[in-house]
Amino acid sequence: MVAARDAQQWVKDGGLHGIGDSLFTPFCGKDGDEIDWNSYRTLVRYCIGDLGHNMLWLTSGCAEWWALTLDERKRLLEVAVAEARAINPAVVIQACTTAECAKDVVDLTLHAQENGADIAFIQTPTMEVHGGEGVKRFFQYVADRTDIALGMFNSNSSGYVMTGEEMAAVHHAVPAVVAVKEGVMDSTVNTTVLHALAPDIAIWECDTLVYEAGWLQQGIVCSGQLGNIAWLYESADNKWFSAYWQLIWDGKLDEARAHRGANVGGMPLSPKFGEYPGRPGYLTHWGEVVKVAASTIGLPVGDYPYSRPPQALLGEAGRKEIADLFEAAGLAGVALKSSAVTGTLEHA
Repeated sequence: MVAARDAQQWVKDGGLHGIGDSLFTPFCGKDGDEIDWNSYRTLVRYCIGDLGHNMLWLTSGCAEWWALTLDERKRLLEVAVAEARAINPAVVIQACTTAECAKDVVDLTLHAQENGADIAFIQTPTMEVHGGEGVKRFFQYVADRTDIALGMFNSNSSGYVMTGEEMAAVHHAVPAVVAVKEGVMDSTVNTTVLHALAPDIAIWECDTLVYEAGWLQQGIVCSGQLGNIAWLYESADNKWFSAYWQLIWDGKLDEARAHRGANVGGMPLSPKFGEYPGRPGYLTHWGEVVKVAASTIGLPVGDYPYSRPPQALLGEAGRKEIADLFEAAGLAGVALKSSAVTGTLEHA
């Protein structure tokens, strides 16, 4: 756990580094009312053990945080920390402690603080946000009652997108807030404005092209890939995604661009990862889409392979579309022989 007083120095020293995997929640039982803990453990072992990634992004969008009880979210963190740290004690744990009620955020953040998380990221509340001032008050409330590094998660899915000026104001008012996951998909303006106003804050930008443009070397963004689904696109014997980021971190940008171009077929994309046809313009984290992809590469997803409500069902045609994409990319079954799936993974 990184205490609030140490948070600024921690990010300056590169505390957020490497590839951070955003984990889904495997459901089971009638209507997916239970969690398949063995499948969840396998996912953690695959990311940390077989792929060698060194950060986890827990109980966020892919995990369907809005559909989980507080107790489920706490247990998901506990299990992931135990499994990951048994393989690599230095794994960075990012706990997403978002909730509508500030008191629930405090509850989740205190739990994360006491159970192995290094930093807690809080997404902008999705209801009744009174602009930047309301969000600042929200973060201040949490920081006053916890003692851990905090991060902001700025996303279109929240319903209110913070401006660079508003995020900088939160950072300056609440010193524990030292990082931002800038997940706004249609503009990089926020990142440049935020960096200009708060140069010490660690920023992850969702648009990969800014890294190829040298923003990391200019100090605008941090090296850590805070939360993504890289685990879907590489395997233990073809870590092309990790190799791409190593080239970025080493400043070999021309080589990185060429490497990405040569491997672009290994990263199948579908609008369904972020869009629901019945709600145009809304950024979604469609859990079922992620689970279809995960199942196609050979990971267990529980016997209820869908999202919980209020997300809709993908349907057979949609499921086939996603599976076909991953099969065409040569990713079908790549996880089946992994030590996580076969049960041969050795702990530290």
